[in-house]
Amino acid sequence: MTFVLKFSNLTTQENPSSPFKSGFVNIIGRPNAGKSTLMNALVGERMSIITHKPQTTRHRIIGILTGDNFQMVFSDTPGLVKQPSYKMHEAMNRFVEGTVEDADLMLFVFDMTEELEDDNPVIAMLKKSEAPLLLVLNKRDLVSPQRSDDVLGWWKKRINITDAITISAFNADDAAMMLEKIKEYLPESPPFYPVDQLTDRPERFFVSEIIREKILMLYSDEIPYSTEVSIESFKETTTNAGEAIARIQAVIYVMRETQKAIVLGKGGAAIKKLGTYARKDIEKFIQTKVFLELTVKVRDNWRDDEMALQRFGY
Repeated sequence: MTFVLKFSNLTTQENPSSPFKSGFVNIIGRPNAGKSTLMNALVGERMSIITHKPQTTRHRIIGILTGDNFQMVFSDTPGLVKQPSYKMHEAMNRFVEGTVEDADLMLFVFDMTEELEDDNPVIAMLKKSEAPLLLVLNKRDLVSPQRSDDVLGWWKKRINITDAITISAFNADDAAMMLEKIKEYLPESPPFYPVDQLTDRPERFFVSEIIREKILMLYSDEIPYSTEVSIESFKETTTNAGEAIARIQAVIYVMRETQKAIVLGKGGAAIKKLGTYARKDIEKFIQTKVFLELTVKVRDNWRDDEMALQRFGY
């Protein structure tokens, strides 16, 4: 699928005579810092799923914003796990570590309502980066100006900050201001991707993420963290009436039979509700009527199974 770029209400001041600038802007931070919200706001599209639960993002997701004289290739990454409990967590941390190596600009997002910790694993990682570092202090609307000053001073003593900005990730004006700031640090370069491309991920990936988002929303306790979604079949066909329809078969993997029973619900009520919620968002995403078939399978301890993790893209 080729994604068509939409600028929504985020605009930058273009100068047609200025040289074209292009670069990789990699976003890192701890879980629930607001990284996915920020990237969605910067790109102007809903690229990453967002919930109130930590570790919502599991993969490195590319979002591309192209203007008349610039292209920003953003990477949203999982929140850095301080003490990985599973091989899946280790893989998620590797996604983050990889961003240090290929960045033209690092965006470190910090939630100012969180505690300041000297053992934050982001500190050691950022010290390895040679790229310019923009410190993004998020959730300005939830803290006092004094707290903002204290947090900025604390981080300046621990990492080499090139620039800093204080924002609320939900504020469109803040996102527009950030785009101007980011452009300052992009190198002169031709675009890396076609101007109408919005991501490097296929449709199947985003469909599986939409389903997983609904699992995070509808289920509690360990269920969202014990599940993975695999798209087994994705076929676009036409009905006898000439209407386009996407027929999607997805498998939800869990680790135990008891979890399978919870996902299904009594008489299949829970998975029916999940399918209804997911189907509606998938139809909005691919702009086509969808027939969604969900099944649940048990894969013992998949979070520590290297073969399973490879299959799931970790």
